Amino acid sequence: MPTTRPPNYYAILGLSPTASTNQIRDAYKRAALKTHPDRVAADAPDRAERTRKFQLVNDAYYTLSDPLRRREYDEQRKIFGVGADYVPPSSASSAWGGSTTSGGSGGMPGGFDNTSDPFAEADAGAGGAGTSPASQAFSWAWNFFTKQNQSNNDNGRAQQDREQTQNEQFADVFEEMLREEGMAEPDGTNRPTNKFWSLLGGISGGALGFIVANVPGLLAGAVAGNRLGAIRDAKGKSVYAVFQELPQDDKARLLTQLAAKVFSHTVGI
Repeated sequence: MPTTRPPNYYAILGLSPTASTNQIRDAYKRAALKTHPDRVAADAPDRAERTRKFQLVNDAYYTLSDPLRRREYDEQRKIFGVGADYVPPSSASSAWGGSTTSGGSGGMPGGFDNTSDPFAEADAGAGGAGTSPASQAFSWAWNFFTKQNQSNNDNGRAQQDREQTQNEQFADVFEEMLREEGMAEPDGTNRPTNKFWSLLGGISGGALGFIVANVPGLLAGAVAGNRLGAIRDAKGKSVYAVFQELPQDDKARLLTQLAAKVFSHTVGI
């Protein structure tokens, strides 16, 4: 079991240590959407930084969303004195939305109004900058709770398991948020609704080709504007599965459009 100082996962999500389960889930939704690497192009200069922050956000949710893991984590925080001087934002929206504070000693990207950057502090425990391969592979939460010793033999498998868990966590809240907005079926299938396809219809190129290719017998000439609202996913894919299969450029545009349309009331875009 690792004995290194744990990251301040409450600060990473912009939360107080007394946050409720619902507050933790809501904060994760905002933080995951804000930091998701697919918000930018594959070759964007800040993609590596986004990827690392997204990893830490997922580590925070993995830790705090489970009562047993949260209790063990809180015990480690007490041992190492983590976050004793952290003052959370006055509201969750001020942590991940609204005006932002530029990076540096006086603040951190994403709107945290604190004198330290919990992301940078987390990477200090990883032994270097957050965009380095070594730190991106490091996860205090995964090491601690899965009892991984990070030997050369199991390092790759542990990283794969962590990425799978991260993907499942985001898929769960992604589909929940779209259900709440009427963009995913509420029957447990999470298939895209007319409203989802109507929004997706505003994206050209690869996204349109994906839709046409996945609806047998559909005439390309019939795909125009709001008429995409009548299209159903004939293969029964969930909205997250559809999202994952889009070309990267269209994926970035879709995620940004969804953020602006669905979450503008809580997230600064």
